[in-house]
Amino acid sequence: MDDRLNNISGKSEYKSAGLDSGAEPSGKVGIATLGCKVNQYESAALEEDLQKKHFLLVPFNTIADFYIINTCTVTAFSAFQVRQLIRRAHRTNPHAKIMVTGCYAQVASQEIANLDGVSMVVGNDRKNEIADLLRNSADLSSSRIFVNDIFRQNKFYHMPIRKFRGHTRAFLKIQDGCNSFCSYCIVPFARGNNRSLPPEEVFTALAALNSEGYKEIVLTGIHLGTYGYDLQPATNIAQILEQLCRRRWNARVRLSSIEPREITAELLNVIKNNDLLCPHLHIPLQSGDDKILQLMKRNYNHIFYRNLIEKICSAITDVAIGVDVMVGFPTESEEQFNNTFNLLDSLPVAYLHVFPYSARPGTPAQKMRPQIPDTVKNERAAILRNLSTQKREKFALRFLDKPLKVIVESTRDKKTGLLKGFSQNYLPVLLDGDFSSSVNNIVTTKANKYLNGKLYGKSAD
Repeated sequence: MDDRLNNISGKSEYKSAGLDSGAEPSGKVGIATLGCKVNQYESAALEEDLQKKHFLLVPFNTIADFYIINTCTVTAFSAFQVRQLIRRAHRTNPHAKIMVTGCYAQVASQEIANLDGVSMVVGNDRKNEIADLLRNSADLSSSRIFVNDIFRQNKFYHMPIRKFRGHTRAFLKIQDGCNSFCSYCIVPFARGNNRSLPPEEVFTALAALNSEGYKEIVLTGIHLGTYGYDLQPATNIAQILEQLCRRRWNARVRLSSIEPREITAELLNVIKNNDLLCPHLHIPLQSGDDKILQLMKRNYNHIFYRNLIEKICSAITDVAIGVDVMVGFPTESEEQFNNTFNLLDSLPVAYLHVFPYSARPGTPAQKMRPQIPDTVKNERAAILRNLSTQKREKFALRFLDKPLKVIVESTRDKKTGLLKGFSQNYLPVLLDGDFSSSVNNIVTTKANKYLNGKLYGKSAD
């Protein structure tokens, strides 16, 4: 998962806050969100709940009565970012109440509660209570911890959402938790066991987003490929997509990351036979060396992964495949890194997400020796990122002068001033022409050039 800072803003107008003209705000709230699409979804749902309860959303960097930091703990850097944001909020308004929630809050609640300025620490399974906790926070004089044992949580807490402010594409969280316990990963300890949103609630949530005009909805989860395993009766991601495609939608659907062993022939057939589903799969590899994969506790080897990618490319025309890959896992030799490079170099993938290994407290990999120096990790990461640039270009050039269905975003490219968008197979496209009336709609374009990592597309109508 990505640990970038995804959102540090809100809108301060009464109308955007959902307040009636005569309503008194319950207080000003600034929200910062770190991490993955699941966190982004949960923050957006939290914003809606706060608005309904008459809180006024303001940018995180401005004076507020409350600051909420929705955290990530995948890497040591993400934990560092959290501490930075706490200090920033405390400096901006020393009298404000600061609430820290999310994955870092779940696994290090006491550590966070001891930091200057922190009023509340809220676990992942209590995010749906945050608005009420803020409303009842007047008597707080010291830090309070609202964190339960996440492994005792067996219910999927759905936080409904209709608006995904600042995004042309909407996310919908349909799964939470992970049962895999890869040796490097802290996420199961932050998210608990696999839990799924029942199918009818998925369809209701999709219909609500579709009715708000979203033309692309990304289904997301912590371990999306295990969707439905816990339900009664049990189902799976392929079956719910098949059911979804039988209904009438005015939006396309994209999947977020899905594990190799969960990409079945059934799932590939559903994607292949339904234009509603984007031909795009993001499939973690982590390492191309079998010994390292074994130490990581991954449940496949490099031959299985190679065969899977070739099978997908044969089954789905023009499919884009993204890959998560980790460098510098403990004990990784130069030869083992080269095995990863050579595998990825030979595969027809569209791009790589490259992560240097980050030791997480309490995980088996933290105790493995030798640990790889940061300088070596960074060198290996740079090599794979350069390979990713080459992969992106090679994949994009296949689509020059071919029709692409692009969803037009409301933001413009800073260098060119052109509107931006993504194709059905996740190609970034700059739209050369007047597309202002097509914002938040899907248009058919043809690209006539590729420059600096992006295609330039003109209307094909």
